[in-house]
Amino acid sequence: MASAVVQLSHTCSPDLNDSPTTTPFQTRVPSPMLGNLIAHQQLHGEEAVSRIRSSFNLRESQKVAVGMADGSAEVPAAVKYKYLACYFLFNLGLTLFNKAIMNEFPYPYLMTAHHAFTAWIGTSVLLSRGYFTLSQVGGSKVKLHGFSLLYTINIAISNASLAMVTVPFHQVVRATSPAFTILIYREVYGGIYTKEIYLSLIPVIAGVGLATYGDYYATTGGFLLTILGAFLASAKTVATNRLQTAGLHLSSLELLHRMSFLAFPQALAMSIVAGEINIVSEKLGIQAHIGTTSIDVVGSGLKIGLILLVNGAMAFGLNVISFMSNKKVGALTMTVAGNVKQIIAVVLSVVFWNLKISTLNAIGIALTLAGGLLYAHVSMRGNTRLPNSDIEKAEEK
Repeated sequence: MASAVVQLSHTCSPDLNDSPTTTPFQTRVPSPMLGNLIAHQQLHGEEAVSRIRSSFNLRESQKVAVGMADGSAEVPAAVKYKYLACYFLFNLGLTLFNKAIMNEFPYPYLMTAHHAFTAWIGTSVLLSRGYFTLSQVGGSKVKLHGFSLLYTINIAISNASLAMVTVPFHQVVRATSPAFTILIYREVYGGIYTKEIYLSLIPVIAGVGLATYGDYYATTGGFLLTILGAFLASAKTVATNRLQTAGLHLSSLELLHRMSFLAFPQALAMSIVAGEINIVSEKLGIQAHIGTTSIDVVGSGLKIGLILLVNGAMAFGLNVISFMSNKKVGALTMTVAGNVKQIIAVVLSVVFWNLKISTLNAIGIALTLAGGLLYAHVSMRGNTRLPNSDIEKAEEK
């Protein structure tokens, strides 16, 4: 099954064993470096400074590899569209599947643990068949542990905030993820975006607000948790991109393999703390107590097992495509795609579940879709860039 998912991934791009993405952007040197160079000259003489300049010139010749924030500059637009199409296919499919089985298995933390476990099993099979190899990460294991914690904590905070705010409010705040993504790139990596990018994000974010307009309510704690959740979701998307395009330069499959191995016990622990394990155990105990026949128990178990098997396979496919897409199209584009996916899910709910929407909701849907098209138009022309701000040195720290 893992191989089947990989074969489907080949329809997006033939380079499954993806190599680090490089980007040919003109870069600028941050001014503090010049000041440090002058100070070093005063303390250690011209010969030492000469060595520094030689090293710096070498870094300048390598600026193609680090000059772009999200590593998507050299990826052809056609390839990006293929990856995004596959991402939408898997994401919407899993969203609709989860909606259909929520009554059968309403345990978000257990489901997350299940997805992490299937991702680790799937990537382990691919590893054994030579689809990717494990790198020597050394002291960078701390980064990977932090990334896996970011993954699970993001889910925990999202679920916790949903208990203190209404769903429409939660959706509106989460729709601001593109803004948080830009904030992270600007403040941490010195990213620069054009006016067209900023303008295209306005309808993408505002449209979700109109499309999901409803009963807005939030406690103070819920408001803060929801904002934190939106920020962490953006941070997770950025981290997924950076671990593949800078520093460690992990392949998508290796990153998913390492992350899922760490995330599984974390999600399982959260499930225990949330009481989900006890609830499942109690349900099984009640079935036994009321004298449910063994045939019924086996039939119910097989049904749930089949549901989880299909769900796990779909989640594995989505994780593979999501990590690869993030590397190819960039973190900001992934957050925009998340907003558009949310709107498409609303449209599908109207079609398949007869969801009733107002005129205002319909305007919001059209606005988000139009904003997504506008963003795709300007972003595919390469309107984001990152100056060389000594990224590699910052990441080593």
